[in-house]
Amino acid sequence: MPESGQPTKQGSPGHISAGPAAPARRASLLVTLVLGGLTALPPLSMDMYLPALPEVTEMLRSPAATVQLTLTACLAGMALGQLVVGPMSDRWGRRRPLLIGMIVYVAATAVCAFAPTVELLIGFRLLQGLAGAAGIVIARAVVRDLYDGVAMARFFSTLMLISGVAPIIAPLIGGQILRITDWRGVFHVLAAIGVLLTLVVWKWLGETLPPERRHEGGVGEALRTMRGLLADRVFTGYMLAGGLAFAALFAYISASPFVVQEIYGASPQTFSLLFGLNSVGLVAVGQINGKLLVGRVSLDKALGWGLCVILLASVALLLMTSGVFGKPGLAPVAAGLFVLMSAMGLAMPNTNAQALMRTPHAAGSASALLGTSSFLIGAIASPLVGIAGEATAVPMAVVQLVCAAGALACFLGLCRPWRSQPAA
Repeated sequence: MPESGQPTKQGSPGHISAGPAAPARRASLLVTLVLGGLTALPPLSMDMYLPALPEVTEMLRSPAATVQLTLTACLAGMALGQLVVGPMSDRWGRRRPLLIGMIVYVAATAVCAFAPTVELLIGFRLLQGLAGAAGIVIARAVVRDLYDGVAMARFFSTLMLISGVAPIIAPLIGGQILRITDWRGVFHVLAAIGVLLTLVVWKWLGETLPPERRHEGGVGEALRTMRGLLADRVFTGYMLAGGLAFAALFAYISASPFVVQEIYGASPQTFSLLFGLNSVGLVAVGQINGKLLVGRVSLDKALGWGLCVILLASVALLLMTSGVFGKPGLAPVAAGLFVLMSAMGLAMPNTNAQALMRTPHAAGSASALLGTSSFLIGAIASPLVGIAGEATAVPMAVVQLVCAAGALACFLGLCRPWRSQPAA
């Protein structure tokens, strides 16, 4: 695997494959755009729907905690789906499982738009997540196919710039959709985006895993591979640190529509603007990580600082929401959430890069474990933020604090960044 950061296999300028060489700059740009679209799909599926949560609660006559399960179901589906798709992509290549997953995603999303009950909506959100997992896990595995070392960390930060646009514009789009139609229109738009992305993948993303690098074994070998990855203490440390940090992020995603709109009385459009601003912070810090820090500061040091800032922001949010400083307005709470979200730009790309650098032999399975842990822990955290009802933001802050502390503990206790860690 080259250290320069250029793709190892390139095809024609319009199609990435394992064929003859092409200009690296053009091919690299195309890989970035296509993979950025795939990694943008999960935040689009989650965040475009967020401004509609109070409306879904009213129209389907269901309590807020039940409606939040539509988020949990999608997240759990994305977690479990990656365990299946990751090993499949190691055996059959990246392209075929990805296209199948995208087609099922479009079908499930279309059915969500017509769901008459919250129970049916929860069920098809689960299927939507299961299918959408293909884009997440395979995009990460393709990066491992093509890049290595510091270049991979830089690429993940660049990818965050592309995929980070999604959480900025998704709530804005969702808020505007609600001006002209109801929550079902959000799923119509998501289905159309899924169709477009499927066509782009079919036409422009070729195979990046050549047959000689594929695993021929079945389920048993896949399970043995995953067991071997989990036996690597350092890989597991990065996996858990990244998963718990993501759970702190998802606690915000799940609770913020009710915190901002119900507790502080903001409109769906105001919520969308605040959510977009927080996403700008995440993208900006991710670019600082990729352009300025990577290569100058160790990935572990940048990751450690990111986790510390997330922890401090969580402490501040808990103090504010529990009334230690009196009754805070929306501005200080929004500022705390902005800091927490921005620090994710240090935590997320660096945990992925450090973990995947240890696993060149099983990028699909490693990517599946990274994604599954993040989404599964996030799915567990999601319903906890509404456990005390819609009138308080304290549960959100408590969940964020526990997850942030756990992420830092796993990083320090398992990765032991002060020691030199050889790759597995």
